[in-house]
Amino acid sequence: MGLGSAAMNETARKMVAPGKGILAADESSGTIKKRFDTIGVESTEESRAFYRGLLFSADGAEDTIGGVIMFDETLRQSDADGIPFVQVLSDKGIVPGIKVDKGAKQIAGSSDETVTEGLDGLRERLAEYFKIGARFAKWRSVIQIGNEIPTWNGIKSDAHALARYAALCQEAGIVPIVEPEVLMNGNHNIERCYEVTRLTLQTTFDELFDAGVAFDSMVLKPNMVISGLDAESQASPEQIAEMSVSCFNEVVPASVPGIAFLSGGQTELEATANLNAMNAMEQEHPWELSFSYGRALQQSALAAWRGNPANRDAAQQAFLHRARMNGLARSGLWNPECENDSRLR
Repeated sequence: MGLGSAAMNETARKMVAPGKGILAADESSGTIKKRFDTIGVESTEESRAFYRGLLFSADGAEDTIGGVIMFDETLRQSDADGIPFVQVLSDKGIVPGIKVDKGAKQIAGSSDETVTEGLDGLRERLAEYFKIGARFAKWRSVIQIGNEIPTWNGIKSDAHALARYAALCQEAGIVPIVEPEVLMNGNHNIERCYEVTRLTLQTTFDELFDAGVAFDSMVLKPNMVISGLDAESQASPEQIAEMSVSCFNEVVPASVPGIAFLSGGQTELEATANLNAMNAMEQEHPWELSFSYGRALQQSALAAWRGNPANRDAAQQAFLHRARMNGLARSGLWNPECENDSRLR
């Protein structure tokens, strides 16, 4: 038996509590191998467990991390003392979560658009994950901007899958993170991103409503409204903030507890600066503007670790520093000088 509606609402709010965000440590085996390759570390079950464990056990992580998304393997692993990662996190007051989608596959008849799969058997998997200790889940859909895409069929297909997933989560008493990501890949300008993001979110919330999903017991994980990586000019943090908040004010219901932005292709500093700009705005909004970062919380930690157990403390400090910087950005209190302020380390 999962959590009731009141408990799910409480969990969702805990995940994006003021000053806190979510660590995305849900890289698949293939993705984490690519990350490890960049630092010359072999990806084994043991190395993956050691690395994730140093992040989860970092002293003080609970001050700025409200939840952690894990991969199936990680959810079942334990630290060096045999304590399950789920318990390590829960004992620190951090909500354990699980990635449940099976990845994006090409839509029939299209070479450019995808739909995320993983609905088959999801009800049973969610029941098992709840027993293990997961209290929220994540499902990522991918929307590509390009020549004549996205199509209505592409957006509709992913929105419908997200809604079915979210309804199954809440049936199981698990808070769904709904992640419709409009990719940064491309040369589109920020206005085109606004247009596609707005349509994607509107369609997604229409589908969520039709599926009976309770908006107050979910977390939205969207892209920021931002220029394409190959655009002729890049928008400033202030422009990104203004257009993102305006877009979400148009289409995101006020009852959603929080918007936890993904970092996409942004650098660590870009992700922090853009989040800070949103929270520094005078424009009001009803939801928490938070973060759910993967690389933008881990890149420095990976570089500090490099697979050497002796670098554990240095890697933890690198991770904690980025978490603290984004914690400041949650209140619009970050600036570049904070990065080198010894009082914040």
